[in-house]
Amino acid sequence: MPNPLTRRLLRWAQDLRFPRLALLTIALFVADVLIPDFIPFIDEILLGLASLLLANLRRRPRLPQGG
Repeated sequence: MPNPLTRRLLRWAQDLRFPRLALLTIALFVADVLIPDFIPFIDEILLGLASLLLANLRRRPRLPQGG
């Protein structure tokens, strides 16, 4: 059963675009490395944020060049 706090945070993060989502993920990772276990369930949160980050890295279709 998913943790309610983790689920709520990941739902909120789904609406973030790439730059802010990447910054949030990197900031939480660095904080977790410097201060281990300062937030409960940080590993699950980071895994979910990394999944959202990878899902947002879709390639945009190229526009055909006229000429």
